[in-house]
Amino acid sequence: MAPMKVEDIRAMSDDQREDAVLNLKKERFNLRFQRATGQLENTSRLREARRDIARIKTIAAQTRAKKK
Repeated sequence: MAPMKVEDIRAMSDDQREDAVLNLKKERFNLRFQRATGQLENTSRLREARRDIARIKTIAAQTRAKKK
């Protein structure tokens, strides 16, 4: 899975962003568990998931600041 694009994140509603963050956190947990048990094949996906979460949270904060 490729990293999320900024344009796609900006097009999401607030609820969609929250759902995306929740799904990414679940995925990150599963990836960490796979790494711990030696089953993780794509180690770079862990980093991508972490950065996607940060990207979504940053854009959400910018959107909230713009609304004020």
